[in-house]
Amino acid sequence: MKKDIHPNYRPVVFKDMGGDFAFLTRSTIESNETIEWDDGNEYPLVKLEVTSATHPFYTGKQNIMDTTGKVERFNRRFAMMKGAKKQ
Repeated sequence: MKKDIHPNYRPVVFKDMGGDFAFLTRSTIESNETIEWDDGNEYPLVKLEVTSATHPFYTGKQNIMDTTGKVERFNRRFAMMKGAKKQ
């Protein structure tokens, strides 16, 4: 392999800022921040907005759309235009 052409592949901590969830994995991502992990070592820190710990799809707190109600509401709202002609 050629020297100095590959990115630095090292352990990195990814932390979900929306909840108390973090995980340690290996990555080449660059970060200026560091955090002390449970093992006592200091690792680069990458802050995330959404992970599987806070995303509604994975947590089961998603809103299920009522499509039948939306169709009925649309029909009621535009029922008066049903008989009108475009000019």
